[in-house]
Amino acid sequence: MKAFFKTLGFCFAVASLLVACSEPPEIAAKVAKRPDVAPYMGANNGFMTKGWTPGNQASWTESIDKRNQGQNEYSRIK
Repeated sequence: MKAFFKTLGFCFAVASLLVACSEPPEIAAKVAKRPDVAPYMGANNGFMTKGWTPGNQASWTESIDKRNQGQNEYSRIK
């Protein structure tokens, strides 16, 4: 009877490992990237920064540079 439970436990462990290994990886980067739309095109919603208009690459670059300077420790110390 002990051998039966050992075999049953071993089969259960192997089955649970095989089930866990068969799950596909969840990669959020594949969902977020859209190669058909340029980054500066963006969405026209309430989450945009002030001074940026969708489709205007110059204003997009300016707002990205301004945001990067706000996160720069050297410029924040001054």
